[in-house]
Amino acid sequence: MKTYDIVIIGGGPAGLAAAVSAKRSGTDSILILERDKELGGILNQCIHNGFGLHTFREELTGPEYAGRFIEQVEELQIEYKLHTMVMDISSDKIVTAMNSTDGLFEIKAGAVILAMGCRERSRGALNIPGYRPAGIFSAGTAQRLVNMEGCLPGRKVVILGSGDIGLIMARRMTLEGAQVQVVAELMPYSGGLKRNIVQCLDDYAIPLKLSHTVVEIRGKERVEGITLAQVDETGRPIPGTEEEYECDTLLLSVGLIPENELSSGMGVALSRVTSGPVVNESLETNIEGVFACGNVLHVHDLVDFVSEEAAAAGRNAARYVQSTDDASRGGGPLVEIRAVDGVRYTVPSGINVERMEDMQTVRFRVGGVYKNCFVSVYLDEERIQHRKRPVMAPGEMESIKLKKEELLKYPDLKVITVKLEEG
Repeated sequence: MKTYDIVIIGGGPAGLAAAVSAKRSGTDSILILERDKELGGILNQCIHNGFGLHTFREELTGPEYAGRFIEQVEELQIEYKLHTMVMDISSDKIVTAMNSTDGLFEIKAGAVILAMGCRERSRGALNIPGYRPAGIFSAGTAQRLVNMEGCLPGRKVVILGSGDIGLIMARRMTLEGAQVQVVAELMPYSGGLKRNIVQCLDDYAIPLKLSHTVVEIRGKERVEGITLAQVDETGRPIPGTEEEYECDTLLLSVGLIPENELSSGMGVALSRVTSGPVVNESLETNIEGVFACGNVLHVHDLVDFVSEEAAAAGRNAARYVQSTDDASRGGGPLVEIRAVDGVRYTVPSGINVERMEDMQTVRFRVGGVYKNCFVSVYLDEERIQHRKRPVMAPGEMESIKLKKEELLKYPDLKVITVKLEEG
């Protein structure tokens, strides 16, 4: 059985950034396992621009952004295996994987970084009545067909869900000559970035119908049309609000789910809100030496933030395998980070103040659209941050910074609370 200091599951943007960071932190024995035929993950099919503004201070396409990190992996001579499916990870960090070259094999890891990304929620999760005709695609599948396979899925298109992939595909299908009739969204707000609503819908006069959903799909062999209806505050269709649309294609952009079957199989505790692992300040899960980053941890809005988070996971994993001091490896008292009053969750959900870096980034999302309110941070009962935000929406990730020197002034600290307060 081969042994590596760090084994990274996934060769997308998170896995690549984690590997580069771990290598630069002094760990040489690193292996990336990727199931696809090439590194880069989902970025390979994201040919639109808008990536890299934070990381590289310039605007790149998805393949260009991935290419920057792939070049670094090659330059640093980090080992990777493609076409390799990880079947199982045991709690003592033995990775079982298989490919056509090596067959079924096992690897002993000093630390594991989970970077498997996320998957799209399927039609089966929506309970839309009707047959199962051809012409229903997830937005990501349609993106791959258009951008990588050179196939146009349809000519008259309706998109359900206003996540970023759905918004981007509304523009992409239009540019390829298809007619995108409407984008419908169940919630009273869009799930995508504001800039994507403007650039992908408004610029092409594509209507966005909020608080609407598909209640019927017509057609037996191929989609022939759909029925949209307005929904009430509980998400139930309102009788008499139905609208008919003729179309041959329905794209679903109805949410992303972190890919955590391997995580749960090895006993990693998962959050009920994010469906990703519960982690501490080092992005370490409840299993010592197992770290998580990127969309497998929680779904991000910008890949730049994925890279930033993954770099932290790589540094912390390198520190873990290099450390011989048990006090600095796992364990120790955690200060709970509590998300309340409009804040849905935080990552991390707890921190060890002694182990944290000088500045700790805490990322979170809000549960609705809020205007002219404050993001407040309390150490037990004392408020230490009170920052005004003109607009916050679920589609855009927020963050706060915690200073180690400030937290050390509270030796008996039990809870850090992150909440929204009215202006």
